[in-house]
Amino acid sequence: MSTAVMENTQVAESERRPEHAPIPFRTVVGVELRKAFDTRSGFWLMIAIAAAGLLATGAVLAFANDSDLTYDNFGAAIGVPMTVLLPVVAILAVTGEWSQRAGLTTFTLVPHRGRVIRAKLVVTIAVGLVSMALALAVGALGNIIGTGLKGVDTTWNLSFTSILYIVGADLVGMMIGFMLGVLIRNSPGAIVTYFSYWFVVPTISGILAANQDWFEKAQPWVDFNYNQNRMYDGGFSAQDWTQFALTGSVWLLLPLAIGLWRVTRAEVK
Repeated sequence: MSTAVMENTQVAESERRPEHAPIPFRTVVGVELRKAFDTRSGFWLMIAIAAAGLLATGAVLAFANDSDLTYDNFGAAIGVPMTVLLPVVAILAVTGEWSQRAGLTTFTLVPHRGRVIRAKLVVTIAVGLVSMALALAVGALGNIIGTGLKGVDTTWNLSFTSILYIVGADLVGMMIGFMLGVLIRNSPGAIVTYFSYWFVVPTISGILAANQDWFEKAQPWVDFNYNQNRMYDGGFSAQDWTQFALTGSVWLLLPLAIGLWRVTRAEVK
């Protein structure tokens, strides 16, 4: 090999960009977890959820009859605001890359968008599980304190199976928020769509079911919100799970797949 060729080879090797190991997935998850709460919207949303839970517990202690001081009622009082508001956390965690224009930085540091989206999914599920664990723990504490103050027997009327159904229903709600964030990629639009799903759609569906016999029979096969709410009552049969899977595939998994396809191809600005 000639001297000139060797020199050119050495120059090419010296100019070659160094290869670095990819950022560990746990690091990406940690960053996404911090990003979910270090914004003003995320911080105050968590404050609002905590305040609503405390107010709900206080309302049960102040206004409930002695017979209503049960673990089920305390858990429900704390869980309702979490059930409604926690999916908004999932929405903000996803849409922040576009609404706050942080996507260019994020996807430059982590070029594989799929890893970022998977990290956001892990954060969504983790926040849902931890929040429900806290709600159940605070509900148990409120049950003990409340019955102690009123001098009545402590009632633990929430079985482990019922808890699994409740946690599952809340995780479904978190996944709906995640799906809307991925699909719409705009915080206000996704939040408005979510609250329409949570409040407007059930009202319209309930009115139709009450006035149209054909829709009352078809509702479990077409209304995913209806099936999600039935999970709080537990006791699903094989047909119930079939209806849940069918409506979930149409109203959750299919839009999620479309949203993921768009996210991997959308232009980042």
